[in-house]
Amino acid sequence: MTEQHYEVAFVGAGNMGEALIRGLLQAGHTAERIAIADARPEQVEALQARYPGLATGRAEDLAGSSATLVLAVKPQTLPELAPGLRDAVAIGAPLVLSVAAGITTRQLAGWLGPQTRLIRAMPNTPALVGAGVSGLYAAPTATPEDHATATRLLEAVGRAIWVTDEEQMHAVTATSGSGPAYVFLMIEAMEEAARTLGLPSETALELTLGTLAGATRLATETQEDAAELRRRVTSPGGTTERALQVLEDGDLRGLIRRAMQAAADRSRELGD
Repeated sequence: MTEQHYEVAFVGAGNMGEALIRGLLQAGHTAERIAIADARPEQVEALQARYPGLATGRAEDLAGSSATLVLAVKPQTLPELAPGLRDAVAIGAPLVLSVAAGITTRQLAGWLGPQTRLIRAMPNTPALVGAGVSGLYAAPTATPEDHATATRLLEAVGRAIWVTDEEQMHAVTATSGSGPAYVFLMIEAMEEAARTLGLPSETALELTLGTLAGATRLATETQEDAAELRRRVTSPGGTTERALQVLEDGDLRGLIRRAMQAAADRSRELGD
C-alpha cells in the first residue's frame, strides 16, 4: 500500500461529485485532503474556484494515493475507465465507493480486482442542498470500518440507508435515485394547473412548493401513515374527494408503479 495523500478522491466532478465535496467541506473536512479528476478541465477549474484548495490529478494517480476513491461518473463510462485504474487500486488499496447506477459490485470487482473493498451508493439530487437520501450496499470485501466511512461520507449530504441484498439497489434507484424527478414533474403539473385556474405564476409556484414541502414534513414528523393522512384531509362529498377520484380513475397508482418498474428495469440493463 502506498502513502495515502488524500482522504477522499473523486473520479468525476459533476453535480453529485460536487454535492459530496460540498458536504464534506461543510462537515469540517479540509479541501487539501480532497482531490478531483475529471475529463473536463473547465469543470475542475470551476470547482477549484468555488472550493479553494481542492487538489487535482489523473484518475490513476488519485486511485493509488487516496483512502477512499469515489467513482462519480456515468455508468456507461465505467467499462472503459475502471480497468485502467486496476493497478493503482491494487497498490493504493483504497475503499472504492461507486455512485454509478446499475453497475454491480461483481462488475466492479472484475474491472478493479477481486480484492477491492467495494461499496455501492445511490445518492439523489437533493444532496445538492444537504437533503439527500442514499441507499448503500457493501460487497463482502468491505470492512466494518468501510461501512462507517461510507456512512459518514453520505451523511454529509443527507441520510444513508443500507440494504443487505444488492438486488435491492435497483429498487433504491427507482425510488430515491429517480424519485426527485417524479416530484419535480408533480410540481410542474400542479403549477401549470393552478395557472390554468387563474392564479398568477408566482402565486401558483409558491402555493405548490409550500404544499408539497408541508405535506412531506407532516408525513415525516407524524406517527400516522400516508393513507391515514390522506383520509383525514378528505371530507366526504368535499373538494379533495372529488379531486382524488379523478386521480384514482386515471390510475395514478398504476402509473407510478409502472414508472418505477421501468426505472428498476433500466438499472438492471445498465448492469448487464
